[in-house]
Amino acid sequence: MSIVIKNNQQINSMRQAGCIVAEALQIVKQAIVPGIKTQEIDKMVEEHILKRGGVPSFKGYSGFPASTCTSINNEVVHGIPGPIILKDGDIISIDIGACINGYHGDAADTFEVGNVSDDAKKLILVTRQSFFKGIEYAKEGNRLFDISNAIQKYVESNGFSIVRKFVGHGIGSQIHEEPQIPNYGPAGHGPRLSKGMTLAIEPMVNQGQYDVRILSNNWTVVTVDGRLSAHYENTILITENEPEILTKLG
Repeated sequence: MSIVIKNNQQINSMRQAGCIVAEALQIVKQAIVPGIKTQEIDKMVEEHILKRGGVPSFKGYSGFPASTCTSINNEVVHGIPGPIILKDGDIISIDIGACINGYHGDAADTFEVGNVSDDAKKLILVTRQSFFKGIEYAKEGNRLFDISNAIQKYVESNGFSIVRKFVGHGIGSQIHEEPQIPNYGPAGHGPRLSKGMTLAIEPMVNQGQYDVRILSNNWTVVTVDGRLSAHYENTILITENEPEILTKLG
């Protein structure tokens, strides 16, 4: 396993890319209402990334046809934007990647569409909070699975399940680098965290069982039991002290 340690210049490029992603998510948050089409969301994200001098990380990646992953209700990740219209009560995960100066930022959030159920609100909240529980352990000298274990414990203590089949990842000059970062596992395992590592931490949390399957489009991942799923992600930097979230507004 070769984990790339980033220098200051590379980290600054990732901060720029991360800021573009964070801005795009803010635009999406304001735009999501019942009646909007997922392809309209994708268009506004792509336009923003290009306007800011970046390149969409996902478009064309292994053949992915869009700049944004739009995953609705029981879709876990990798939903493809299209003519589908969001309805009141839906939830939607939006995953965005941008590249600038050859370095990537990657983040995702799950949004409410109109009035959603209390159960859906709790799922979204626990998914977001599990990320922050995890990065409490994202400190130099700790083990990678210390993050994974904290996420799993928090999610399962709230009655939800963590997806096993898909994981977080290192990120830098490639959108996916080593190491793979499960959202479950035993503390005290995995590579030791070092200053200069950049990681995309992304809990994917299911309302029911953790089992998932991939649809016939070879991209969209859905829950096997048809229940809701939520997704939250940020790109972080390991420092001498607390981790820095790179995908936030500058």
